[in-house]
Formats: sequence, C-alpha cells, structure tokens
Amino acid sequence: MILVLLCFAIALVVVLVGGMAYVRLAPSDPARWHANPSKAPVWAESSPWGQVIARNDGAVLRLPPDAGLLARLDAIALATPRTSRLAGSLGEGRITWITRSGFWGFPDYTTAEMRGDGLYLNARLRFGKSDLGVNAARLRDWQSKL
Repeated sequence: MILVLLCFAIALVVVLVGGMAYVRLAPSDPARWHANPSKAPVWAESSPWGQVIARNDGAVLRLPPDAGLLARLDAIALATPRTSRLAGSLGEGRITWITRSGFWGFPDYTTAEMRGDGLYLNARLRFGKSDLGVNAARLRDWQSKL
C-alpha cells in the first residue's frame, strides 16, 4: 500500500513539474500574439474611451491620442515585474508584451497600438478560459501610471 501511494505521489509531482515546464517554456509566436488590438471583438462605436472593459479571457482599453503615450506605456510595461517585450517597437506603432504570473509563469499578452484616433490595448490570456481579472487589473494599473 505504501508503495502504491509513493508511486502515485511521484506521478503527481512529475505531472505538476511537467505542466509547469510546459507553461513556462512553450514558445510564444509573435505572428499569433502581435495582432491588431483594435480588431478585438469587444469594440463598437459606442465603446467608452478611457475605461477598461473586462472579458473572461482578458481586457481591452482605448485611450484618446496623446503625444508620447505609447513610449510612456512601454516604459511602464517594461517596469512591471515579469514583463518583457515579445514584438514590435515604438517606430512600428505597435508593441506586444508578455507578463507572466509569479509561481506558475502563466503568460498573458498585452498588445498596444497607436492609431490616428487613439491608443488601443488588448490584454489576453494564453491558457485557460478565465484570467480571474488579472489583465483588467494590469490595464487599470498601467493606465493609472500614465
């Protein structure tokens, strides 16, 4: 009986470590994640400006145009713990960042694009169906620092 429990415990540890390794080491394809945020399915003509709109799989935000807004946002994003740039640049006018959760390292992708009518942001999860509000909270935090 003890041998069976030991084998079960070892198998459970292997599955957990394997899952954690997959989440942390799975490659992020810029072609998939560095997408136009203004094409997010939630936008409509009546969508409010300057308000984070939370969804199950992430959140969106759009801000009125302001000189240097994308550069300030880039600095704020890169100062956020466990956040790095996946693709894009200020010159391109679109940047995608990856922010990972502390323990498991779950990746969330945030894309910002400066357009003629404003800055569009789309923050979304990669794994699962709900981000439990972390992307909306991050967008609100970044917005407060702008």
